[in-house]
Amino acid sequence: MVSEINQTAEAGMMIRKPVAMVYQAFIDPEITTKFWFTKSTGRLDHNQTVIWTWEMYNVSAEVIVVSLEQNKKISVLWGGPEQKTKVDWTFTSLEDSRTFVQVKNYGFAGTLDEIISQVRDSIGGFTTVLDGLKAYLEHNIQLNLVQDKFPKGISDHGS
Repeated sequence: MVSEINQTAEAGMMIRKPVAMVYQAFIDPEITTKFWFTKSTGRLDHNQTVIWTWEMYNVSAEVIVVSLEQNKKISVLWGGPEQKTKVDWTFTSLEDSRTFVQVKNYGFAGTLDEIISQVRDSIGGFTTVLDGLKAYLEHNIQLNLVQDKFPKGISDHGS
């Protein structure tokens, strides 16, 4: 049996920017598209559903905003029609205009092996997103980490 703790994917990163700027990077697709997905149907707002698209992979995810606490927390449900999981971003303001961002993704379903695979993939994915966020906000560099994770022509995805 797998415990709830083992069914939660977590990733975190300290960003050397004020909390309002880091929070906004996840709310505003004009910023988020610089380090994560390529297209969005809109900003995250209370009681809103948007579609995030990764055009290079021909993949989209429905994102349902559960709650927003400005500069503190974003909670969404996301995924495909067959399964949605919950994602919480928490933003902790630190001294010297630094922010710690923590991402938790949970609510995975399936067999034990499927859940373990989903948690592992989520940890890797959100770590990549936070790495790209850090490079973009701190140094104005677009590393294209998500785009380059699985280049065209690579079918195995490292499995």
